[in-house]
Amino acid sequence: MGANPLLGVLFHWIGGLASASFYVPYKGVKRWSWEIYWLTGGLFSWLLAPWFFAAIQTEDLLGVLSRTPTPTLLWPVFFGMLWGFGGLGYGLVMRYLGLSLGMAVVLGLCTVFGTLIPPIFQGDFQEKLLDTPSGNIILLGLVMTLAGIVVVAMAGARKDAALSPEQKAVAVAEFDFRKGIVVAIFAGIMSACFAFGLAAGEPIKPLSAAAGTGPLWTGLPVLCLVMFGGLVTNALWCAFLILRNRSAGEWRGGGKGAGAPLLRNYLLCAVAGTAWYFQFFFYTMGESQMGRFGFSSWTLHMASIIIFGTLWGFAFREWKDAHPRVRAMVWGGVALLVLATVVIGYGNLLGA
Repeated sequence: MGANPLLGVLFHWIGGLASASFYVPYKGVKRWSWEIYWLTGGLFSWLLAPWFFAAIQTEDLLGVLSRTPTPTLLWPVFFGMLWGFGGLGYGLVMRYLGLSLGMAVVLGLCTVFGTLIPPIFQGDFQEKLLDTPSGNIILLGLVMTLAGIVVVAMAGARKDAALSPEQKAVAVAEFDFRKGIVVAIFAGIMSACFAFGLAAGEPIKPLSAAAGTGPLWTGLPVLCLVMFGGLVTNALWCAFLILRNRSAGEWRGGGKGAGAPLLRNYLLCAVAGTAWYFQFFFYTMGESQMGRFGFSSWTLHMASIIIFGTLWGFAFREWKDAHPRVRAMVWGGVALLVLATVVIGYGNLLGA
């Protein structure tokens, strides 16, 4: 099956919707500390879902990994561990800044690093981006993406400056702009390591294809490795918090978790964790359809997350007290992001 960039864009949008929506179920978790519900959902994100879907959609999963050179196995795990720090920060940013503003800052940095560094690292930046009309169009789309992200972030900063502390607390219970921005910058830089992990695992794809795996699914074994790295980082940090806060009893309804709806909490965490994984599940599907410009998949992925994240922000009334001009500014930024994904998709179509 040949490349189909338009289908790739659709897959990236589905993945973006999954990513922007993953934190919504966590809002329904009651009487559990952050580290308890984050690790519970994370077990689905980083361990159960990746191996389950790779096992059913790829051929000879364990055999393919056993035939992979050791460095090719370790580098995706290493970058996954670095990405895990970004994932930790991502969860904190949602608490401090809310869905829309937090996503704009984090994913803006992810877009820059995750899109540009892989072709620079591989030595074909000029060949892919500067020397071809399709590459130039993709660069234009990237610039438009960054412009849209800046507009959304500026709107968030203006909203923050205009609201009282009480209004901020109503929209986002733990709102803290300064703390959130610092964590968001860190999370944005570290989260870009996910793209590096996928690039490091590229040699695994032809091995999986040779075993009989279809082109849409050859990236799933790589996901198992990168996500495992994320599990290591997140599990260690959550274990530290659990020991410090003595919150382990909350899993069975003890301590501060007394009276918690346990079945509901577990189900919500499972939904949230699986949705978090699905962003990458559809990401690999989308990337498989982008042809020789697959590196621009990261830009499409980031832009679509911000679009849907902003929509969720409005749904949860995070912008209800903002000035109408600020709300219009947000929608202008989202419109730029939508147009940018169309431009990038067209650039990929020309180069496919």
